[in-house]
Amino acid sequence: MHRLRAVLAALSLGVPFVASAADITRIASALEDDDPFDLFIDVGFERTQTRAKIVREQLSTNAEPGMTGDVAELWYKGVDARLNLRMAIGLYRDLELSFKLPLVFQQNEEWNFTSQSSRSTSTITNNCINADGSLIPNCLGNPENSAPLFGVPQESFRGGLGNLHFGLAYAFFNQEKDDTKPTWIVGIDYEAPTAKMRDPSVDTTDSDERGNIGDRVHKYQIYTSFSRRMGAAEPYFKASYTIPVRGPGIYSNCDQRDATPPNLGAPGNCGQGPWNRKETGIKAPEMVGMLAGVELVPFNRPEKHQKFTLDLRAIGNYVGSGRYNNELSAALRKLLTSDEYFQIGGMMGVTASAAESFQIRASGTFLYNTDHVLTNEELGKDLDGDGEINDALGSPELNPTFDWRYDLVSRRFRAIGSTTFRFDLSATFSF
Repeated sequence: MHRLRAVLAALSLGVPFVASAADITRIASALEDDDPFDLFIDVGFERTQTRAKIVREQLSTNAEPGMTGDVAELWYKGVDARLNLRMAIGLYRDLELSFKLPLVFQQNEEWNFTSQSSRSTSTITNNCINADGSLIPNCLGNPENSAPLFGVPQESFRGGLGNLHFGLAYAFFNQEKDDTKPTWIVGIDYEAPTAKMRDPSVDTTDSDERGNIGDRVHKYQIYTSFSRRMGAAEPYFKASYTIPVRGPGIYSNCDQRDATPPNLGAPGNCGQGPWNRKETGIKAPEMVGMLAGVELVPFNRPEKHQKFTLDLRAIGNYVGSGRYNNELSAALRKLLTSDEYFQIGGMMGVTASAAESFQIRASGTFLYNTDHVLTNEELGKDLDGDGEINDALGSPELNPTFDWRYDLVSRRFRAIGSTTFRFDLSATFSF
């Protein structure tokens, strides 16, 4: 009865429901008086599916001059299925070292026409513009002379070993040791660029020859998390900030400067003036994440190590702008510059323990991704200081990766109504 009252109190106080506090503030320790060594091994299957409608800006004939409207072109679907292997080891009192390696079974994408678009009406298949902005001869009014941006429908297949993660975390307070204080953890997770580099220009439409998935970018995530157990409820909070740092051997769109047909607006500028590899290469986005929620324990028998928990979580993420592999990169065969956007959603999960050293967990996460531009490369740089960018063919001020076919305002692609659903099923072994 006491447990039931605690659960009802948590509900009536409007606590934001959350996912497992055991995950958020779990810490492996060592050299304790009653616990000389902790080891956690997590094995989990994760499947993430993202869907979006891809629209394209077009000049409106019925609005004011220069106004654009969106025309629905494609349905996008991306599926990522992987096995996550993680191990956490106690180094000292409330000091943890962790390792994680994902085995990506599939990282597949597909594009199909919407009901408002077709091969005969789509601007993707009926393209009459070259990457440098020039018109294709005898194309206007003659669809047989058009140069499609890419084929629709289309599928892309990738997979392989993912990047290796190393983590270090320390609990400044631990409620298990001092019940007058919450558990407070500060940590850093380093994602090393160990996966084979993804080359977006490579054809990955054959499911028997899957492409690589690595980006050659170091990622440092700094985070802090809190939890406070109150009877049968344990509310918690976590905030994180991810800093990307480009490593050696990054991919640059200028790696395909000699492509036929050309896939860059000004390939001759590659390596010239300010257009070095740093300027034309991948620019992974910064990310900020926050989550808050509570873990509820409707059933708990400590003497038999039996426990069942219900976890609910509110999630908010910020994804910065950058040039990276987005929803159209595999189709357009290059890194694309995306606008910033937000992810808002939540997660519900359950955890069951039937023994002291084993527990199983299942959860589902839903995120809504705010609308964002997918092709937003900058035109160039004002090198002579006249206040304008010379956009004439052959101008050294032109950004070599700018593509007149879809980076120009009134021709850009955008992802709208994008949603992400993830299912996780994992088991934890404690020693």
